[in-house]
Amino acid sequence: MKAAIGGLAHLRAAGTSVIVDLRAGVPAIAHWGAELGHLAAGAVPSSEAAALLAALDRPVVQGSPDAVAPAAIVPQYAEGWPGRPGLGGHRPSGRDFAPRFARCEATFEVEPLGGGSLATTSVDPHARLTLRCDVALRPGGALVVRVALTNDDDTRYLLSHFGVSLPLPAHASELVTYDGRWSRETRPRRHPLATGAWTSESRAGRTSHERPPTVWAVAPGTGEWRGEAWGLHLAWSGNHALHVEVLPDGRRVAQLAELLLPGEVCIEPGDSHAAPEVVGAYSGAGLTPASWAFHRLVRERPHHPGSVRPRKVVCNTWEATYFDHDATRLRALADAAAAVGAERFVLDDGWFGGRRHDRAGLGDWVVSREAHPAGLAPLIAHVRSLGMDFGIWVEPEMVNPDSDLYRAHPDWVLADPRYEPVLARHQLVLDLARPEAYGHVRDHLHALLADHEIAFVKWDMNRDHVHATGARGAAGTHAQTLAVYRLLDELRTAHPGVEFESCAAGGGRVDLEVLRRTERVWVSDCIDPLERQHLQRGTSMLLPPEVMGSHVGAARSHTTGRRHDLAFRVATAMFCHMGLELDLGALDASERALVAEGIALHRRHRVLLHGGDAVRFDPLGDADPSGDDPELLAYGVYAADRGEALVCVARMRTGRSLTPPPLRLPGLDPTRRYRVERVVLPGERADRPVGSARRDPAWLAPGAAPLEMTGEALAALGVRPPALWPEQAFVLHLVATRS
Repeated sequence: MKAAIGGLAHLRAAGTSVIVDLRAGVPAIAHWGAELGHLAAGAVPSSEAAALLAALDRPVVQGSPDAVAPAAIVPQYAEGWPGRPGLGGHRPSGRDFAPRFARCEATFEVEPLGGGSLATTSVDPHARLTLRCDVALRPGGALVVRVALTNDDDTRYLLSHFGVSLPLPAHASELVTYDGRWSRETRPRRHPLATGAWTSESRAGRTSHERPPTVWAVAPGTGEWRGEAWGLHLAWSGNHALHVEVLPDGRRVAQLAELLLPGEVCIEPGDSHAAPEVVGAYSGAGLTPASWAFHRLVRERPHHPGSVRPRKVVCNTWEATYFDHDATRLRALADAAAAVGAERFVLDDGWFGGRRHDRAGLGDWVVSREAHPAGLAPLIAHVRSLGMDFGIWVEPEMVNPDSDLYRAHPDWVLADPRYEPVLARHQLVLDLARPEAYGHVRDHLHALLADHEIAFVKWDMNRDHVHATGARGAAGTHAQTLAVYRLLDELRTAHPGVEFESCAAGGGRVDLEVLRRTERVWVSDCIDPLERQHLQRGTSMLLPPEVMGSHVGAARSHTTGRRHDLAFRVATAMFCHMGLELDLGALDASERALVAEGIALHRRHRVLLHGGDAVRFDPLGDADPSGDDPELLAYGVYAADRGEALVCVARMRTGRSLTPPPLRLPGLDPTRRYRVERVVLPGERADRPVGSARRDPAWLAPGAAPLEMTGEALAALGVRPPALWPEQAFVLHLVATRS
């Protein structure tokens, strides 16, 4: 039930409290962190509010304005805010460049399942602008903040910047950020932020491989299971700007916003513009529990797959066949995939138009009679007869200059016709903000899905935006991003049984907004398990494992050239949404049998893997402070009731010590006893040492009694893993036996 509210408002859920100060023109978050159990949700009583405000009041110091500008959700330059303002814009005349909202009206609503929401309206009667701020704390602990601006004047308002700012405490003096590149995405890096600012911007037209829109602030000493951590994510698939700043007065503020190019957003009289949603996650018990708030937000969405609707094991054709769509070869690959336990067969690039290579055909979304003389129906029927469903690859946002579509409509590209466009992968971006281009693509994709039994669409985007210019000559990335969302929404409405994957040359478009429209992301084009150990760990800080696509590739990686045995490849892929991407026909019968073992192992634990709490452990052995070069990585999944767990230890490289340290497992039920057993991976033998040692630890000896320990002992003492070879994995299965 909604109720008017003023003063301080309190939101609480899942160990997190948020106190919002409503006294100024724009709401400000006075506290986001540890739960205040003595305060009920809703309006903070006046006596308690007075005490909190007095305790947090800031002195007015020399050399500063006479009033301290609040760290509002949208900080205002006109109030003397010393950091980056939350709103930038102006009228065509240049007026109203620094609005000052003077009134804040708010309503509060408590959610039935926990958490609550707060909606505020602020008005600047002089600039004739209205600001709406919505603050929600979801039952799983995620903080969700939305802001929208309405133009109440009869002239346009040209927006240059509009984002959400959230305060961070003074002791959150370190940042965990990400860098990367194509095939090496989402590498976490840790560094101090004592003064100045950290900024990350992407103009790629997507979240990018290099600068994903997520940042963490942590207290010194924070690890996966200790210390305070605040995660922030911009739920947006286009250009973005992240900014964390230490102000001269010591306050720390993070601001997340869409990066608006000149002229992209002009609010017409009476219209509104909503900024991308900002999602926060907090825990006082480390990074792993904090990431669960993000995971629970994804899992609460109605279309989310998981333990109720198990994720089907995928066989994707790309690295098996590339552009070779020989019917006999594809049918043989499908036969082999079904035989080893795959449940979905995905036909990748090369099935349409003149697409025999990557230099032609994009945009011509009709089945190629050269590649498939009888159409796709015979292959689909064959796949379905094997008990698998059928998926297909598309790249609707792109066009090759060598295509029927471009020859007919060269003006449909997202480029300035006065300049020679910059190609990437021999392709240009198709301007989906043009109604005629949008309609062309929508109608062809609708026909593809209506005319064929397709259950899954791999939606790719293989290049950045460069000089992205729309039909009117203005920057077009913002409109293009909205058009992509609208296209996905239309197709999902028309074909509700189809699952979609967000792929952008791998992990170039991974965010919580695209996941409103997709059931999976392709984490990276790199399937090398050594690289995957790193990048899946980074991605898991935002996403639960069941939406992270991970495939078993060939023994020799197509992107790095490294070789790995099947056990390491299976152990790496099985903890996510597992698939295959290798030429099964090139394997002998014994190798295919081992692949089948790996798939069976994943399917046996799939309910746990895709429904439990994903866990990470601090790297073992020696590592540099940034965390970029760990010796051993450990991670896994705990059942929600802590009755079961699956944990992997992966050795990334050699270390100083010959013997690995014990793996401590915090977060289990301390009062229950757990049977701890080794999971024998495909190609391994239970009667031989796991790795490089002459003898494994006693609990792993052949014929040894099962190891049983309490959750308390597993957290305090841990269990010694074997001495693994570099680039080898070891998997543990834990089952609670009794209290």
